[in-house]
Amino acid sequence: MSVSVRDALRMAALYLMLAVLWLVLSDQLLNNLFDDPADLVRWQWANGFAWAGLSALLIFVSRFRLLKFIGVGARLRREDRERLRMAAAVFDSTQEGVLVSDRDGIIVHVNRAFMQITGYQKDEVLGQRPSKFKSGRHDLAFYQQMFAILAEKDEWSGEIWNRRKSGEVYPQWQTICAIRDDSGELTHYVAVFSDISAIKHTERELAYLVHHDPLTDLPNRLLFNDRAEQALTAAQANKRGCALLLMDLDHFQSINDSLGHNTGDQLLKAVGERLEGLVGSGVTLARLGGDEFAVLAENCSQVGQAAALAQNIIDGLKEPFQLDCHRLFTSVSIGISLFPSDALSAEQLLRNADSALFKAKQNGRAGYALYTEELTAHAQQRVETAGELRRALQQEELRVYYQPVHDLLSGKMIGVETLVRWQHPQRGLVPPGEFIPVAERTGLIADIDTWVMRQACQQMVEWQTQGKRLDFVAVNVSSRLFAHRDLYPQVAQVLHDTGLDPACLEVEVTESAVMEDPEIALEQLHRLRELGIRLAIDDFGTGYSSLLRLKRLPVQKLKIDQGFVAGLPGDEDDVAIVRVIIALARSMGMQIHAEGIEQAEQARFLLEQQCDMGQGYWYGRPVPAQQLRWA
Repeated sequence: MSVSVRDALRMAALYLMLAVLWLVLSDQLLNNLFDDPADLVRWQWANGFAWAGLSALLIFVSRFRLLKFIGVGARLRREDRERLRMAAAVFDSTQEGVLVSDRDGIIVHVNRAFMQITGYQKDEVLGQRPSKFKSGRHDLAFYQQMFAILAEKDEWSGEIWNRRKSGEVYPQWQTICAIRDDSGELTHYVAVFSDISAIKHTERELAYLVHHDPLTDLPNRLLFNDRAEQALTAAQANKRGCALLLMDLDHFQSINDSLGHNTGDQLLKAVGERLEGLVGSGVTLARLGGDEFAVLAENCSQVGQAAALAQNIIDGLKEPFQLDCHRLFTSVSIGISLFPSDALSAEQLLRNADSALFKAKQNGRAGYALYTEELTAHAQQRVETAGELRRALQQEELRVYYQPVHDLLSGKMIGVETLVRWQHPQRGLVPPGEFIPVAERTGLIADIDTWVMRQACQQMVEWQTQGKRLDFVAVNVSSRLFAHRDLYPQVAQVLHDTGLDPACLEVEVTESAVMEDPEIALEQLHRLRELGIRLAIDDFGTGYSSLLRLKRLPVQKLKIDQGFVAGLPGDEDDVAIVRVIIALARSMGMQIHAEGIEQAEQARFLLEQQCDMGQGYWYGRPVPAQQLRWA
């Protein structure tokens, strides 16, 4: 039973008062009992010792109780002070941050750990509210639930994100307790929290190790399968294709056996690094185990694209690997499976790619195979064409042909459009439809466009020197080259090197290329226009132009696609479309150029609709510069 110092003093005083009262009352009682003083004296002599002893005993007991209670009070004060010192030491030395607020949420005390964790000093937070540390990551519902639990149970524990003084947002594990007095009234809140940033970091590292190969840092089989499932789900929803490439290093086991596993691990790591550079962005690369790697290419709907990627990997890994003490050569076999033509699930896609990989190894390794043999042959032809096309650029097998452009009113040739042809040493003249799509998919089209532009400008200067006058020479620019930021300096360099007047060069860009990224297109076209060249929108009507964007483009000409000209003048739909395009161009102050004119009726109709110029077989086929008719 605990007794306060005040209670002890009160009880001691009571005992002392009782002792004094006894002495006074006992003396009065004796005087009343004996009328004769002699009788009182005789009684005191007879019983005095007992009476004195009883009085002394009562005084002694009162004194003893007084001293005892004084001692108890002192001891209680010492114990209270000791308990307070211990509590203060724990409060200040604990590694957890502690915040104490009053019942209204005003901060009244914090400990040293609080200041170390949050970065705030005590005088910066006293009198403030805990909302000062909100991170913004939790919504109102989170705090409402927290205070509801606190009100119900007088305690809440959980993970919460708060903000340090530096602005850094970090995670805490926090416990908040409500403190009540003896009558049950709420007086304070105490929040105890730990900084769990290190724990979170460790969790992330463990999660990374679970999903990544420790040797190459590439995704492992678990993560690859998960990403494949997600990619196929998205591809199915968006109706697009994917390709899975499964690859094995050829004869890798012999490297482990002859040079040891350390060298083998170094080679695997080097292969992973090189593969990352070969496949580029937007592709998931993984090491599935051993010497087996996999590539998942999203937005890969064409067989030729997958085959070209496989061939690029095969060619890229042929280059030697320089390790610590060894210069190693390796090759790779690749199996390709396509979604949705070959499989509808990630598991089946991987299984089909494995079958194709087995086929590639059977075919002699250092190559690829598709799950469908027929597609393999087709893709192989495309890759072979791409390889030959690279050689054609180097060995100048490409040729520039020119198709005349005539003024419809006068019938006079006023310009030419340049078209590229391929003079193959064995196959003869290769049609554009066979190699242009391959060039576009492999990226060679940009190099071809630049080469054609240079040849056309040189030829135009030569004609001018000979006295043959044309208003312009038109050159097509592919969407791939148009997207390059260095198109402007390339065109400027060609004009500078050839000496051609910029006003004589017309650059044609397809409508789809312009609308693919209108803001970049607008910037590119304005920069090209600064050079003084002509600009035209090719194949107009086949894309999805925005009239608002179209009127901002600094172009001087719209070219009507030959698909709309073919039905003239009998097809009512073609007639309506052509009339609208001409009216639109007229209203915007642009010239009109029709392609694919093959009949006199088509030329007559276009002239009646006030089309300015046209080209097609009716006026002349594409021919080499020497065969162009100037009459």
